[in-house]
Amino acid sequence: MRSRPKGITYVCAVDDTIRSNQPGSYVPGFSYGGVDTPIFPLSIDLSDKMLTPTILTLLFTLETTALAVSHPHAALIKCPLIFDGRIKTRTQLTDFDSPATSLFNPDNVKGSSLKWSQIIQFPEGDKGSRFDSCSYKPLEVTIADASVFKTQYGFRRAGLIFNGDKNIGSPASRGVKTLHFSVRQDEARGLNLTHEYLNVWHETSDWSANQFNFQTGTIIGQEGSLAKNTFKILSRENKLIWSTPIEQKEWQNFAITLDFDKKHVAFPDSSSLISLTVQKDNSTLRLYYSKGYEPLRSVTQAVPNNNAGEGQYQIGILKKPTGTDDVVNSGYQESGIDEGQIYGGIFIEDSGNGCVSL
Repeated sequence: MRSRPKGITYVCAVDDTIRSNQPGSYVPGFSYGGVDTPIFPLSIDLSDKMLTPTILTLLFTLETTALAVSHPHAALIKCPLIFDGRIKTRTQLTDFDSPATSLFNPDNVKGSSLKWSQIIQFPEGDKGSRFDSCSYKPLEVTIADASVFKTQYGFRRAGLIFNGDKNIGSPASRGVKTLHFSVRQDEARGLNLTHEYLNVWHETSDWSANQFNFQTGTIIGQEGSLAKNTFKILSRENKLIWSTPIEQKEWQNFAITLDFDKKHVAFPDSSSLISLTVQKDNSTLRLYYSKGYEPLRSVTQAVPNNNAGEGQYQIGILKKPTGTDDVVNSGYQESGIDEGQIYGGIFIEDSGNGCVSL
């Protein structure tokens, strides 16, 4: 990774503007070069009325040299995109409320009295995650007392579903697909880790199971074996696949490759060819991880995982109650909930040829 020289002002191309890492960050009037390579400003229109004295001071009296880059840390997506959930910098909160403007289902999954524009927040001052170039920004999914979906009074939940991710027949639930997402913590909206949280998961089309669970907090029934202040990947059977501590100050990047098609050929008795059997479903899951802006690396092999049942991906928060055996419908949730999880770099790519963006 190329380090940024000290004393250099970096500015980023954002649609029709340039964004700087110095105060007064939006600088109109520049033309700029291509994406993902360092560039210098090519021209500036001094007749532009938006060029206020403050901006001109930024441009001409900086004691440092201005160097324009698309994003000093951004990584390229190298595989065919299935769904892109990265949020353009010009996206407004109200864009999440309409199917014409939202990348996600505007109707689900959320409290019936809430709009997504009341649930989503845009973190201020955050430059984005590893796969967020200057054209994209993070989002934060929040939950409150009103985050009750239908009659699920035990849960507080808000889950984003990609537009086009159909419950049956979704292109993201066949072949080999890799889900990417990054998470960052909001100190002002911290999670109560005495509860169990589902953050990212894939739910079967009949809503009877999840093929995998990306979770944190106190996992019900596994309180003594799984640390609450970790992110955990659990299998369909809620068995731990991998975990890592929650970082409070930097991005954590994850990619989950799901092979929906692969079958496992077993030889129960190697002395007999006629005993060859093919298991009904031995599809697999593989996990990649990194911190900050480092490249992803594989932290598991492709492990057997039951990916059958189609369904949809959800990205957000599902907070389970305590003190009950019926977590969906009852249990304790404290009042005055104001919690959030910041996400960036959300997308699903086709990994059918072994391609994974790192």
